[in-house]
Amino acid sequence: MSRPTGRPSAAAPAPRAATPATALRAPAPGWAIEADVVVVGSGVAGLTVALRCAAAGARVTVVTKARLDDGSTRWAQGGIAAALGEGDTPEQHLDDTLVAGAGLCDERAVRTLVTEGPDAVRRLIATGARFDADDDTGEILLTREGGHHRRRIAHAGGDATGAEISRALVEAVRAAGIDTVENALVLDLLKDGAGRTAGVTLHVMGEGRRDGVGAVRAGAVVLATGGMGQIFSATTNPAVSTGDGVALALRAGAEVSDLEFVQFHPTVLWLGPEAEGQQPLVSEAVRGEGAHLVDADGVRFMRGQHELAELAPRDIVAKGIMRRMRERGAEHMYLDARHFGAEMWERRFPTILAACRTHGIDPVTEPIPVAPAAHYASGGVRTDLRGRTTVPGLYACGEVACTGVHGANRLASNSLLEGLVFAERIAEDITEGIAEGVTEDITEGIAAGAGPAEAAGRTEGPGERTGSSDPDATDTPDALGAPAGAPLLASEARYEIQHIMTHGAGVLRSAESLARAADRLDRVHDDAAAQLRRDGKTAEPGVETWEATNLHLVARVLVAAALRREETRGCHWREDRPERDDAVWRRHLLVTLRPDGALDVRSTDSEAFPPPTTPRAETESRP
Repeated sequence: MSRPTGRPSAAAPAPRAATPATALRAPAPGWAIEADVVVVGSGVAGLTVALRCAAAGARVTVVTKARLDDGSTRWAQGGIAAALGEGDTPEQHLDDTLVAGAGLCDERAVRTLVTEGPDAVRRLIATGARFDADDDTGEILLTREGGHHRRRIAHAGGDATGAEISRALVEAVRAAGIDTVENALVLDLLKDGAGRTAGVTLHVMGEGRRDGVGAVRAGAVVLATGGMGQIFSATTNPAVSTGDGVALALRAGAEVSDLEFVQFHPTVLWLGPEAEGQQPLVSEAVRGEGAHLVDADGVRFMRGQHELAELAPRDIVAKGIMRRMRERGAEHMYLDARHFGAEMWERRFPTILAACRTHGIDPVTEPIPVAPAAHYASGGVRTDLRGRTTVPGLYACGEVACTGVHGANRLASNSLLEGLVFAERIAEDITEGIAEGVTEDITEGIAAGAGPAEAAGRTEGPGERTGSSDPDATDTPDALGAPAGAPLLASEARYEIQHIMTHGAGVLRSAESLARAADRLDRVHDDAAAQLRRDGKTAEPGVETWEATNLHLVARVLVAAALRREETRGCHWREDRPERDDAVWRRHLLVTLRPDGALDVRSTDSEAFPPPTTPRAETESRP
């Protein structure tokens, strides 16, 4: 098996858990498979990487948490933004993206997105995606969304763009015969003795040829795991969006950035004060087609707050709604699109219409109650323009990544395009290495006679691991694959974390609320650690406890960054620091996880990202 590295070939010790002091407590792998590339995630980003790498001759395995056709992409309603229309240009798209990003976009990344985007969309169409088009001319129909000064959003099925893109890519992956592992939660990164990526451990839910904890050994790992919306009580994200990719990357020693910038979508269907979990989204495209935001008296309160009124960037609209809710003592505002009429609703927004009617609301005859809810992580695992992270061989793209495109606030419908463009760049980087022969065999140096499972670190008995020939591996995991000092959180902790984050780090934040959230998150961990020290017991390894532990880690990082950033910018709204402060804060916060579990937080020198090398950091003993 080969892998691109850019380094001379050398014997490598057997793969082992990336960061033993912080790895998830889990049974050691009982099976293993080999590939050149393992892609974790089955949305537009992950499947595009898989298709491009496979087309170049690489052995690819796709690992996905649910079914192959159940990635985050399928939930995208509005569309994909690209300068495809007459009179539109990449430069105009760039300008709108930079404005929405509130001074923190990396212009190089944005320019890459907008210049390569139109052709990437055309290649997506060639793959089989069918966008809504004019019946007479065949030209793609384009709509407008918040923050865009032109109609440049291509859509499919009216408001089912993500589902159509997912359908086309899944069909292409299946037709290409790409190896897939479904219903699998990725656990941790494997590294060789030199610290380079060597694969992942994962847990397959169910029974079959591959079940329980196993490993995929590969020299290139691509994280395309989607978002982390489940750290909040109400979100548009599906239940599987528990920040697994960001948590894995942190435990592997990778750098994350901009995690404080969580976009709260302004118009999520309000289902009542006790509603939790995934909430129905009312796409920005509804406002793009002329719907109005109004209060209970029918007043269009966004007028005068921004030149684009309801079509202002999402952070501005979300803040406008929250301000009006506070002024009126209301739990929600309304989106009024009654003037569309039944025919337009049924043709253009059938999915939203059905969702509203399911909950007893008919948008044809009444305004839709809406309120902001967690929607998209503008930050994530930091990458360069080829999707490379600060860990050699580890890549990230899509919502899990922080490319610098979104800055402090994502422009509507840029997410699918970002996943598409940077997935192609990752595939090019990986396959160029293979074609040029700049490769290493990660199986070199494995003890003679060791099979795949042993090479991945299989446990043969209590406390005994085979296949490790690394003389520097001094942190020896226990029989469960993690040190005794690293507890798992009980599944019930998920709901406590969501409550803490919703009330302490939601749309409205302050030093007081964030400090309280940090303290409560510390107590969640400290209670579990105390029980482990006292009784030698921790939560049983399993999907729910792994997810809760991942959520806790991601929540800690978000709160640490939000507490450090003492200003209001983009979708980070500090009530105690209401002004944007470019002199001090026009820069990014970079976070890494130390082996002892503490967070290192430092800032960049400007809005541009430095090269992806792991820097020395300022240590924070607690978030």
